[in-house]
Amino acid sequence: MVGELGLEGGVRPVRGALPMALGARQAGLKGLIVPAANLAEAGVVDGIDVLGAASLAEVAGFFRHGRDLPRASVDRAALFGQAPRDDVDFAEVKGQEHAKRALEVAAAGGHNLLMVGPPGSGKTMLARRLPTILPETTLDEALETTKIHSVAGLLSPGGSLVTTRPFRAPHHTISDAGLIGGGSYPRPGEVSLAHGGVLFLDELPEFRKNVLEVLRQPMEDGFVTISRAASSLCYPARFMLAAAMNPCPCGWYGDLAHACTCGPLGVQRYLARVSGPLLDRIDLHLEVPAVPYRDLTGDRAGEPSAAVRDRVNRARLAQQERFAKRPGIFANAHMTPRDLKRSCRVTAAAEALLRTAIARLKLSARAYHRVLKIARTIADLAAAAEIEPAHVSEAVQYRSLDRGLG
Repeated sequence: MVGELGLEGGVRPVRGALPMALGARQAGLKGLIVPAANLAEAGVVDGIDVLGAASLAEVAGFFRHGRDLPRASVDRAALFGQAPRDDVDFAEVKGQEHAKRALEVAAAGGHNLLMVGPPGSGKTMLARRLPTILPETTLDEALETTKIHSVAGLLSPGGSLVTTRPFRAPHHTISDAGLIGGGSYPRPGEVSLAHGGVLFLDELPEFRKNVLEVLRQPMEDGFVTISRAASSLCYPARFMLAAAMNPCPCGWYGDLAHACTCGPLGVQRYLARVSGPLLDRIDLHLEVPAVPYRDLTGDRAGEPSAAVRDRVNRARLAQQERFAKRPGIFANAHMTPRDLKRSCRVTAAAEALLRTAIARLKLSARAYHRVLKIARTIADLAAAAEIEPAHVSEAVQYRSLDRGLG
């Protein structure tokens, strides 16, 4: 039995009902009594009888007199069918075809993305539409996401399953504990709440340096470990990072319509606020220029999110087949160096182009692996078995900070 008992005898809802139901099933228990408000949430777990009680008197009546308690009956397929529609769409973005293509590549391979451009170029607008082209949520992913939101107390009253991918956009004043998680009784942070979805960090250099540096471990490992004197907790944190920043403090460096007042030294100092090791963990570096007037006023409609998502889904299916025997790897972005050798077959011409790019850009070993992963995703979008020169060429374009801005 799980619940909080009120002084008047009522059974109040608690956090974490779903993970507790999963734990009860794993422990071999036949049934579980939860607060009535948690019945829909705990009821998504198969293989265990979940009953709901609104008061201690109802629980006593169940045990003493065999009175019935409401039994959970959740149609999980119906929950997925009732998932709310997106209220934003890629078709609303005017111009920025290069940027939209980069977001498609990022979504197809689960890659982290950094957009650099002047104010008003559409970086935030693009990032907020990224979840609309991500692959459809599976049941396992929905359960994992729901467990985290349940522990954090973020499920809506009577809610059962989170069937949409999360989008988290914390302000740059957030603390490292707020981002990673913590507290006297450790709770999930933003990186865990974004598990399976998108973590959007706008104005990336404005975040405190110690806050940005704690991102490196979850970005690499896909989980967060919070240690306290009495215990240690591990929360999943497999998210897509979508970050945005201006190219300089004033925002106009490299813009043809405005003069930058920062100077070369000011630009370098601003970019240096984001450390090299963190940049190496971001696969795609993308320049997002200001939108031309003709694109803003044109009548041409952009491609809708549904069409882009279809291509992304096909690319992800190819990756699922590729990594079927590799537990913990669901997309190209998660590949290890061993997987790169096995899964990234490169033609001779593409190998020569890649060798030249690595030498000229002086890429680190990690950046080299990023280029290979991006090229593999581009090849998947093209349904190509091998990585060809065109795929490598496009992948190298997405490393703008390696070759310098402007």
